[in-house]
Order: sequence, then structure tokens, then C-alpha cells
Amino acid sequence: MSEVTLFQQEIPAYLKRAGMDDLTKSLAGNTGLKRISIRGGVFRMMVNGEEIAKNEGRAMNIVIVNGGRNISRQFYAGKYVAGESSPPDCWSNDGTAPDASVEEPQAKTCEGCSQNIKGSGQGDSRACRFQQRLAVLLADDIDGDVFQLVLPSKSIFGRGDADKMPFQQYAKYVGAQGKSINTLVTELRLDSDSDTPKLTFKPVKYLTEQEWETAKEKGDSPAARSAVMQTPAATDGAKAKPAVKAAAVEVAVEVAVEVVPEPVKRASKKNAEPAPKKDFKDVIDSWTDDE
Repeated sequence: MSEVTLFQQEIPAYLKRAGMDDLTKSLAGNTGLKRISIRGGVFRMMVNGEEIAKNEGRAMNIVIVNGGRNISRQFYAGKYVAGESSPPDCWSNDGTAPDASVEEPQAKTCEGCSQNIKGSGQGDSRACRFQQRLAVLLADDIDGDVFQLVLPSKSIFGRGDADKMPFQQYAKYVGAQGKSINTLVTELRLDSDSDTPKLTFKPVKYLTEQEWETAKEKGDSPAARSAVMQTPAATDGAKAKPAVKAAAVEVAVEVAVEVVPEPVKRASKKNAEPAPKKDFKDVIDSWTDDE
């Protein structure tokens, strides 16, 4: 039997969910982690920095299987060039200090770095950006590959209603109900009211038992662990560039801006925003039981 004849045959039932293991991917040179980009306000599927597909709809359903426990940071000394993928000049996986692999760290700590001061970037922004990395599955292909999803600061912080929550609010919303985020199908929506790409989150339904078992397994995979540890440029396979040290100096702690998780001024109790209009139970009660 030739190899062509073999692969034209009907695959055995027990192998239909098997996919390609990490060993085969490594031996075949197929090690590129997939990434979901929201550049230009469009969902783009990226592999090794190349766009392989895009979804121009405003929403898509995902399953969150892993995520960085801390807010990460990354800094580029040069100007942003659309479509270009290059390693950041400085970055931090934990938001407190530059990663040990950074050749020219901008400071010893993120808190004491001049790139962390409001106004160091464009307008009133910081030159060093907040990010949160997630490992996700496509809800309609839970047996498929893990994707990296990197959230910009507008998608992490703030408040919204129960149908359009930034990620930190969504995670706390789910956790307050004693639920696990990897048991849910989550709607990922591009906020049409934002002038820059911004994502919001809401729960859609529970996974089936079999889907949940798959989500747990995928969440502990090497691909998921890489998704929450690698910068987007590393995920895209960007080659290292010559280090460029920006005009950065250590600054006194007293002039450093507020620390993660909420890099914004806290509102007074008098002016505090109202709680979401409906609670998690109302959302759950409206879900369809798929089992």
C-alpha cells in the first residue's frame, strides 16, 4: 500500500479526534503557534507572522483555557509600522521587572522606569504598554489548535455592563459566581464604540463534559503555556534585532505612575459607577442546555 493510498482511506473512528501531536509537529517543522490578531478592528488568524484567515464579523466565540497570572508589559523604541512584526526593545512577563532575556532593559524595575510615566508615549499614554496574554480555542473547533490572544489595556481594564465587559471585570464576574472560566464558551466582541481595537467579553453557555475535558487538556499543553509566556512577536517567529536603548533613566519612586492592576485613578465612592444592570444568574438562566 502506498502512502497516498493510506491517507486517502477513511480514518479510524478512534483517531478522528487525535490531531497532530507535538512530536510530529516538531519533526515536521510545524512548530508555529497560532495567534488571533485584532489589527485594524478585524479578527485575523496568524501563523508565523502570516495572516492565514480573517473573520470580519464583530464577534466570535472562544474557550479560554489558560492565561497569564500577571499583566505583561512591552516597549518599542521606534514608531509602530502596520503589519511589521519585530521583537520589542524591552518587555516584562510579570509587569514588575524586565525579562531576563532583554539585552538592553530600560530600567531595573517597571515601576521605576521612565517609559512607564504617562506622557512618555503618544499623547498622555505610556510608552510601555500593558498587555494580558490568553490561550484560547475556537468554540466551533475545540479539538483544534490553541491560539494566543493578546489583550491591549483597553480590553483589560475598566467597567462595562454584563454583555460587554473588559477582561478583568469578566474574570471577576465569573469567579464571583464560583464558576471556572474554562467551563464556558465566551463571546469575544469588537467594541464598535471604541476608536481603537477593543475587545469585550460575555458568557454564552457551558461546555459539555467532553468539551470541558478537552479544554482542560489543551490548557495544560505546551502550546498553551507558550501562548501565555511569549510576546506576540516571538509567537510570530520574529528574529531578534539589534538592541536600541531609548533615552531612559531610573526615576524616583515618588514620580512613578500607579501600579497594575488598575492603571487609572480610582473614583470616589460618591461618583462610583453603578453595578452591572443584570447579574450572572440572569445570564445563566437564559442559556440553552445543550446536554
